[in-house]
Amino acid sequence: MTNVLINAPKTARPGEIVEIKALILHPMETGFRPGTNGRIIPRNIIERFTATWNGVEIFRMEMSPAIAANPFVSFFAVATESGTIGLRWTGDQGFLVEEQVAIAVG
Repeated sequence: MTNVLINAPKTARPGEIVEIKALILHPMETGFRPGTNGRIIPRNIIERFTATWNGVEIFRMEMSPAIAANPFVSFFAVATESGTIGLRWTGDQGFLVEEQVAIAVG
């Protein structure tokens, strides 16, 4: 089970700039670090984060092994219409997490 914390406003005025924050718990192994047995721990990173507003992409972030464990992402968007903000993390080893939050604009 993956833990995700999302902070987004529930309401906004039309044209208002809103901040959306997301934290996902993930170890982010680089593939370069040896484990306790001396063997290299296999790479396991989140490679991509995307955000959509009613299905339209509003933010994209490509990640690398240099990103710390439990990455925190913060970005801004202009509130144009009520709907759903979709957040999607994808990465190594088939990693995929999707979350949604609703926002009412009016």
